[in-house]
Amino acid sequence: MASKVQTKSLASAIGWEAPAGWPVISREECMALLTAPGAKFEMETVDINGVPTRTWKNAPPNLRAIAMAGQSHGDRVFTIYEDERVSYDAWFKAVCRLAAELQARGVKKGDRVAVAMRNLPEWPVAFFAGAVIGAIVVPLNAWWTGSELAYGLDNSGTKVLICDDERWDRIQPHLSEIPALETIFVSRSEVALEGAETLESIIGRPGQYADLPAGTLPAVEILPDDDATIFYTSGTTGNPKGALGTHRNLCTNIMTSAYSGACTVLRRGDALPDPVQKVGLTVIPLFHVTACSAGLMGSIAAGNTLIFMHRWDPVQAFQIIEREKVNSTGGVPTIAWQLLEHPERKNYDLSSLEAIAYGGAPAAPELVRKIREEFGALPGNGWGMTETMATVTSHSSEDYLNRPDSCGPPVAVADLKIMNEDGTQEKATGEVGELWARGPMVVKGYWNNPQATAETFIDGWVRTGDLARLDEEGWCYIVDRAKDMILRGGENIYSSEVENVLYDHPAVTDVALIGLPHKQLGEEPAAVVHLAPGESASEQELQLWVAARLAKFKVPVRIVFVQDVLPRNANGKILKKDLHSLF
Repeated sequence: MASKVQTKSLASAIGWEAPAGWPVISREECMALLTAPGAKFEMETVDINGVPTRTWKNAPPNLRAIAMAGQSHGDRVFTIYEDERVSYDAWFKAVCRLAAELQARGVKKGDRVAVAMRNLPEWPVAFFAGAVIGAIVVPLNAWWTGSELAYGLDNSGTKVLICDDERWDRIQPHLSEIPALETIFVSRSEVALEGAETLESIIGRPGQYADLPAGTLPAVEILPDDDATIFYTSGTTGNPKGALGTHRNLCTNIMTSAYSGACTVLRRGDALPDPVQKVGLTVIPLFHVTACSAGLMGSIAAGNTLIFMHRWDPVQAFQIIEREKVNSTGGVPTIAWQLLEHPERKNYDLSSLEAIAYGGAPAAPELVRKIREEFGALPGNGWGMTETMATVTSHSSEDYLNRPDSCGPPVAVADLKIMNEDGTQEKATGEVGELWARGPMVVKGYWNNPQATAETFIDGWVRTGDLARLDEEGWCYIVDRAKDMILRGGENIYSSEVENVLYDHPAVTDVALIGLPHKQLGEEPAAVVHLAPGESASEQELQLWVAARLAKFKVPVRIVFVQDVLPRNANGKILKKDLHSLF
């Protein structure tokens, strides 16, 4: 008998009542049906770094297999960017050509190839050109400053950089700080390059990819647990850490997303439908694991069309959704709120939207209700992190409406547990503690950082730093973040990073960064500052100081000055909860 446990207060707050007879089957029955021997989602246990781990038996073995799957979609449109449309066949030709060029430039298995650009048709070309030859691809945050980009390039020991003209302008003054960097390809540059080559000289512009000769992927043996990517995630202290991901990590998400969708259908009592190619509006950056691992990989396997925007604009999004008959979009709650509340929305036909999914920030139950009422689309949510290469928990449609404050249950190949503060004892169902996650999506560790790896990754488990609880059916509820972190529209802002920059200002002697609630972004950073005696500084001066050193999304939106040093506990830690009243 399927359980009907419901979060009464929130489910009723969004005006949803479970349909009669729903759910038709339990999550355990779904798992048994979908993962049965011979089924699409059959599982097998393999040894990953000495830890027996459940995996998807039918997942692609590596990113080369995903590229080959992409080629099989032929003339189907893969990417749309403004007036540029690239088919899967054309994309595959460009991947083969660039991969061969990288090998000709001496790139070998395990060498690092970095990608630093906004969402452009060139991005998936550059990513797969490195991945299919066994290189470790390093997708860098395109919002970073020149010094932040230089750190990522130097820390990863990148040999080849593929970037757009905007990132090149930021990186060029810092080239002396990146000794291992040998080759740079720049796309969309309108000026002569010094110290770099144009990407177009190798593969042409996106509109010319189809004219490239038919290619084949260079022959390289790649095992599932070989290194594939380094995604940087800011640390609570010090510099960003590079999460070292494998081919298995990225390929896992293809099956994970499909499994979650199949569970939704079965719990509704419907038959599993035949696969249908969809159109998605991708508005979160591909340098995030959400867009790259949870989005791009599955889209290529399925032959979906992905649409990129130069920058997010709700009215342009309405135009694209109407013109291209977009089926899905989302990423973070900010996007959904702006689509809902913009006054121009009523002027466009958005009836093609079937799903608006998001993660990366807490979402109000009101948002869930409005998506359903205003768009007739089904909401979806999930939880993951850079260290899990995106999705660990996932739920959508009726399950999400039934538990709008949950991020869903773990997928079949993942396990969750709630641990006490020192990680020595597991907590009981319903109790709050630190969330630990395990599964084939968990990365190997941190690049060249054995101490941080040992602290975070323990016998196949990753300590997430999130405070959470599990209910009696295994649904996960994120309660708070144990890490000192602000989540602004899906972007992590670690307080210590901004505080350290402010401390470097000669007038500042004490500082704390806190998160202010924001309806669309979730949170925004704000700072409380104490100045040294006799010194002066204005809010704008300190904001410009931070902006010159860190990405714009990390700049405090407000700065309050206090006469006394900040309140601390007996251990000397600032009592940040006492500072919110200042705003």
